[in-house]
Amino acid sequence: MIPPRFNKVLLTALATALFPLALNAAETDGFKSLFNGKDLTGWSGNPDLWSVQEGVLVGQTTLEKPTKGNTFLVWSGGELKDFELHASVKLEGGNSGIQYRSKDLGNWTMAGYQCDIRTPVFDQKDPKNCLGKIYSEKEGRGQMALGGEKVVFDKDGKKNVVGQVNEVEKLTKVLEQGEWKDVVIIAHGNHLTHKVNGEVVCELTDEDEAKRALSGHLGLQIHAGNPMKVSFKNIQIKELK
Repeated sequence: MIPPRFNKVLLTALATALFPLALNAAETDGFKSLFNGKDLTGWSGNPDLWSVQEGVLVGQTTLEKPTKGNTFLVWSGGELKDFELHASVKLEGGNSGIQYRSKDLGNWTMAGYQCDIRTPVFDQKDPKNCLGKIYSEKEGRGQMALGGEKVVFDKDGKKNVVGQVNEVEKLTKVLEQGEWKDVVIIAHGNHLTHKVNGEVVCELTDEDEAKRALSGHLGLQIHAGNPMKVSFKNIQIKELK
């Protein structure tokens, strides 16, 4: 029999050996982490509004430090084409979003596809207007795909709802689960899919060659308006071939 004190030593050594493996778990299966949990390395944004707090990436406005317009924390790793993105998001008031395949307009502003992050998680008057919908930031196409919708934007730029990917009643329950929302964005060719808490929220096929984007930049949004706070963690991405 191994004395208890040696069992403790062995368990400590084993935990120490496995800890680096746990840290690298996010980078298995082709995924890599975009946030180091320590600072804003690899990202560019207004330092008065973005920070790292207890290993979490935080964007926050206050009465003393507002933003006049929507502002973004832009990933500095260049343009992305086809990918699968995972992130955990917590929103405390206000509105946020994850920009992707977007234009970097400078001065921390962006335009393009957005996975909308909002509170409340759905509109009481129109539950399809919910967290995870596909929105067009600054490009004039508005609500591109709402909750439950399968959409095709045709070559003339017209929105066509061609099917249903989920029941709105089910989404309203799932989207309310937990403070932290697990968000997945899949962009492959001209086909976009958003998932929240394991459920498909919407799908979009963009055949409008004049306005669609097959590559572009990634960013995280702080929305103008009342004071708000948004937190991100577990930001991982896998490029799709």
